[in-house]
Amino acid sequence: MSALSSQANSRVSNPNAIPAPRLERAKSTYRWNRGNYSKNRRRFDIWVFVLTLIFKLIRNGKKWTYAGGFTEEKLAARQKIQAQWIKDSLLELGPTFIKVGQLFSTRADLFPEAYVHELSKLQDRVPAFSYEQTKQIIEADLGKPINVLFRSFDPVPLAAASLGQVHKAQLHSGEEVVVKVQRPGLKQLFTIDLAILKKIAWYFQNHPRWGKNRDWLGIYAECCRILWQEVDYLQEGRSADTFRRNFRGIDWVKVPKVYWRYASPRVLTLEYVPGIKISHYEALEAAGLERKKLAKLSARAYLQQLLNDGFFHADPHPGNLAVSPDGSLIFYDFGMMGEIKANVKAGLMETMLGITEKNADRVMNSLVTLGALEATGDLAPVRRSIQFMLDNFMDKPFEAQSITAISDDLYEIAYDQPFRFPATFTFVMRAFSTLEGVGKGLDPEFNFMAVAQPFALQVMSENLPSGSNIIDQLGRQAAQLSTSTFGLPRRIEDTIDKLDRGDIRIRVRAQESDRLLRKLGGMQLATNYTLIFCALILSATLLFVNGSFIPTAVVGAIALVPGWALWRLLKKLDRYDRKF
Repeated sequence: MSALSSQANSRVSNPNAIPAPRLERAKSTYRWNRGNYSKNRRRFDIWVFVLTLIFKLIRNGKKWTYAGGFTEEKLAARQKIQAQWIKDSLLELGPTFIKVGQLFSTRADLFPEAYVHELSKLQDRVPAFSYEQTKQIIEADLGKPINVLFRSFDPVPLAAASLGQVHKAQLHSGEEVVVKVQRPGLKQLFTIDLAILKKIAWYFQNHPRWGKNRDWLGIYAECCRILWQEVDYLQEGRSADTFRRNFRGIDWVKVPKVYWRYASPRVLTLEYVPGIKISHYEALEAAGLERKKLAKLSARAYLQQLLNDGFFHADPHPGNLAVSPDGSLIFYDFGMMGEIKANVKAGLMETMLGITEKNADRVMNSLVTLGALEATGDLAPVRRSIQFMLDNFMDKPFEAQSITAISDDLYEIAYDQPFRFPATFTFVMRAFSTLEGVGKGLDPEFNFMAVAQPFALQVMSENLPSGSNIIDQLGRQAAQLSTSTFGLPRRIEDTIDKLDRGDIRIRVRAQESDRLLRKLGGMQLATNYTLIFCALILSATLLFVNGSFIPTAVVGAIALVPGWALWRLLKKLDRYDRKF
């Protein structure tokens, strides 16, 4: 630390650090921070938020709710305001929903861009809990008084987040450590909230509009798995050990070691490894560190995790990445990790080969195998979307691509399509985009794809089916193409013979025309219902004026039948409007 200037010393990085004034201001803001969780109160708060959100989503689809008429610009402006409200509401609802919001910030295939963009800003900067609560948890879990466990323990936390907070301490051996303590009653809160969220997921799963092409119950199960994994500090400790072993031969990456004698499901003690936050550019320059080199190292470290180890940090934002005085990268917080299994690697390799060939069918089939694409009755529109992306993706050299632009295009194509991105895929895409942003902050000329190119080529060469090089693979593909070409005239002749014999029937369906005809038929039927309804209402009015009250009631009751049919038909026509 002596090598750092006074400015750098003031910017020592600790993950998710939060200024003390912010803690004081926030203490009275969040009801959930009291530690006593009422199931009925949580149910009320959550359902008020969900029902309000449903109302806002329904209103978005009603064109008559827009002053001066509907436009795409007005919809985008409304969604931007709603996104801010969603983010603030999730903060109010507490840890479970903060984490769910952060997970959903990677799901641009499920939500509009405005929502995803705002949720990506969702930082779990929340008030710290008291030292008395911290002491009680540590002593209950580790079985000894805090003064016996540690020579010194700072009662003021270095950092506070939605799931826990971090205190600096010193062991009796003189080693400096950080002690991560879980928020009191967190598992109780998760149990209550996730039970309510399951009912919400079931509602959306069975909704005729929002449940289409969406596996909300599967998304709920995935969120449960990730959330419960994050609150198990023993699992986080094992992940930290695995991560450190993977980088044991690389001297420019540092990972804090775990002190297992001081670890439990709610307490985790780690080596204190201070550093400069990677986004504090002035402090990095003051310490004499080269920003361009750091940008490349951050990309190389992640590519090592992803392509070689198959075990990667799923949340590499600047708060979890720092730089030591000697220029080494320091990783913090191993609660959210991703793992790429062997069969997934093979599927991803098939996808990569399909992309290099600009073969939409190969890409689509590999995505179906990976479970990233739901095999519906008609995948032709999806194949055309993939082909469109490939044609636009391949119009520039690989090293000139932007990973953020690619992911944005992919999510834009996938939105409201039968794509079902697994959590691993979305974590990788978010991490790539985050690291590209970190790299460009360090070096405006940084290009993530240029750094990734040699790694990608190496992995592709090592994973070709025959174990040979790319040239051999291309040669085999050329041979397959020539064989198909020579057999093509015979296949065409066979097809023509089948047409002559009537063995092949061709049915052409103009889908848009079919929808238009249905809409016109519905409008004509609505006109008939309207005329009948108006005639009955007029008759009832005349009878009422003449004092015939019983016939008026009878005719009025009959009028309800075409009125109800008209209302249902207008709802159906509104859905046709959205399709067009």
